[in-house]
Amino acid sequence: MEQRVLILAPFGRDAEVIAEVLHKDERVCVACRDADTLTAALDVGAGAALIAEEALAGGHASRLFAWLEKQPAWSDFPFILLAASRVGHRSARGLEILERLGNVVVLERPLNSETLRRAVASSLRARARQYESRRHLAERIEAQAALVQLNDSLESRIAERTQELASANNRLMMEIHERAKVQAVLVQSQKMEALGQLTGGIAHDFNNLLNVIMVNAELIARVSSDERIRGMAATVKRATERGAKLTGQLLTFSRNSNLDLKAVDVVALLHGMRDIITVSLGSSIRYANEFDSEEMWTQADANQLELAILNLAINARDAMPAGGQLKIRVRERGAPDQTLEDGRYVVVEVIDTGSGVPPEVVSRVFDPFFTTKPIGKGTGLGLSQVYGIARQAGGTARLFSEEGAGTTVEIWLPLREREAPHTEAASDAEANAVGEKRVLVVEDDGEVRAMLVESLRMLGYTVTEAADGQAGLNRLEDDKPDLLMVDFAMPGMNGIDVIAAARKMREDLPVILATGYADVDISGLAVKRCTILRKPFQLDDLARTVRLGLAA
Repeated sequence: MEQRVLILAPFGRDAEVIAEVLHKDERVCVACRDADTLTAALDVGAGAALIAEEALAGGHASRLFAWLEKQPAWSDFPFILLAASRVGHRSARGLEILERLGNVVVLERPLNSETLRRAVASSLRARARQYESRRHLAERIEAQAALVQLNDSLESRIAERTQELASANNRLMMEIHERAKVQAVLVQSQKMEALGQLTGGIAHDFNNLLNVIMVNAELIARVSSDERIRGMAATVKRATERGAKLTGQLLTFSRNSNLDLKAVDVVALLHGMRDIITVSLGSSIRYANEFDSEEMWTQADANQLELAILNLAINARDAMPAGGQLKIRVRERGAPDQTLEDGRYVVVEVIDTGSGVPPEVVSRVFDPFFTTKPIGKGTGLGLSQVYGIARQAGGTARLFSEEGAGTTVEIWLPLREREAPHTEAASDAEANAVGEKRVLVVEDDGEVRAMLVESLRMLGYTVTEAADGQAGLNRLEDDKPDLLMVDFAMPGMNGIDVIAAARKMREDLPVILATGYADVDISGLAVKRCTILRKPFQLDDLARTVRLGLAA
């Protein structure tokens, strides 16, 4: 199509003659009857056009001129105009036609066949170069489009890779942050463990000192007939009891043990905690209690419940740096919803007037390790432990707070019947244990050992003593004691080691293990007929424990 030669010579045989001449060069010729037909053929494709000048007369070439004006930039279609046979110069209309045709060669008639063939060949070569330019231009446009697409793809790949790197960096930063949090929690845990060990060791020594003072005060009160001296001894005993209570609460605060669920009077427990809570809150915070009744019993671990309430009090204190009020209220209420079993509950409400908890934090306060305090602040015993203590006791814990108006934490515990107080009447077995009995005391602290020996002798027992575990074992064969009393923490052989060795010598020997540590538990040890005596103890506790040990 692109090598066709279009012929517009509608008069006479001109078109037929021209076609015969060009067929000699194997040209494809298409005769057109008018300018509109020529224009339609140009849309299909052609290499050149021969037009008789008279065919454009009369203004019939408007569509042709419009097609020429719309040619693309690469196209300049070649025309061969066969001039009319006349004498003189060309009219203005003729000049306008030549101008509008643009790329035109004018051949005068009569035509020379060779001139015609050369003119057509030249026009076709010119048109072929235009088509080649079009191809190059198309290739360039295609290459440019491919380059643009490549650039766009490259930018997309760069953006995608950048996003991948940013995502990987974010994951890395999150892992670093999480690792830092875990490390901080580990450091805090190690600090608390070290603090617990340190507290336990110090408390053991203090318990020994308090025990010596307490029992000797009781001995003085029993042997003295002077009321003034007995009154002073009673004052000393009360002071040591208070010191023993504070030491025990500190040990409870730092220890970690399984729950020992027993009947607990929550009202009595809070009365007993008043001193340590008041000291923990400081002078700027007013503390008050409110109880629905004089006794409210539940099934719980008293030590862990004290720990939970003390922890809540400390949290409340931290929320009121400028001072305020803390109220602990104990009420009896029914199950509020299906999260608790039907029944009656003892509800311990810890109410403060502090800064409150932000709404977005309330749902997370019971999560393990969640805290709004900076690392290193506080005790590390969070609200998750309060929740765990309540749940293990068959209840739950709830928090209600309004930012800037204070916080209320509720501990729900199942209500139970009041437990009758334990009577001090000796059982038949205890009564049978009274009489001429021999007790071997193994204690490394000289003052504590002397106190024990003197107390036991006053209670009517025959007492021998040893300053360490090996010495006690050496005396075991000769003394033939009815009861072995041994201290838990001693250099060399500790109390458990001494008991194990003594049982190899006398399997049925009753044993009392005396300890100032709050977390010693023999329930998991293979120790039979062994009774625990917690330091500091009173003389009546000693007497009853010895009777029970001998009766075991």
